[in-house]
Amino acid sequence: MKRILLLGGVTEALAIARTLGPEHIYSLAGIGRVPTDLRCQLRVGGYGGAEGLAAYLREQRIDLLLDATHPYAAQISHNAALAARAAGIELWALRRPTWHPQPGDDWRAVADWPELVEALAPFERPLFTLGREPLQHIHQIPPHQFWTLRSLDSYPGNHQCEIIGARGPFVLEEERVLFDRRRIDVLISKNSGSGATEPKLQVARERGLPVLILARPALPVADREWYSVAELLESMR
Repeated sequence: MKRILLLGGVTEALAIARTLGPEHIYSLAGIGRVPTDLRCQLRVGGYGGAEGLAAYLREQRIDLLLDATHPYAAQISHNAALAARAAGIELWALRRPTWHPQPGDDWRAVADWPELVEALAPFERPLFTLGREPLQHIHQIPPHQFWTLRSLDSYPGNHQCEIIGARGPFVLEEERVLFDRRRIDVLISKNSGSGATEPKLQVARERGLPVLILARPALPVADREWYSVAELLESMR
């Protein structure tokens, strides 16, 4: 089998990593939990951009680069495409399918932070599930709003913002309690496509609440792309 460098971070990447032997490498940026039960090698940290990643691919004699990073980690995916090309190896990618609105959903697409702030203006009790991105804006909250932010880790909030550190998968009933307790009137989400975080969308649907969806960034085309772990693993045999 070819020697693989797996760029991970999402749940599906860990499932792939658990199938890899000791000659392969699972690479994490360092955000979130680091697994300790793998047979493959584990590398934590960055590479210094596309050039650094290309140098690592050559140094480690990697034959195949597999991008299984988060669909919003666009910079990493672009660096992977450039590095694979520079190193003369194939790039494979696992691309999570997007969520699609269902009957009763009130989804409103926003392209970036300024557009999101404009769309958020009529509301008072938003729930942000964008990760760490909103943290740099918690001192710019309009007077009529109180924000609830959910990210992987806890951070200090302020008198207009509560920050919850929590990791999925999330349970539907607990999401209902969260919406009730904090009187949420609008949900802000990425279209991550993850089943672990999908219950929040059902709660918004049940209550007729708007969902501001941050558009996915454009990702580079890989030599081969898959939309499920099972199909990718079958191709690796």
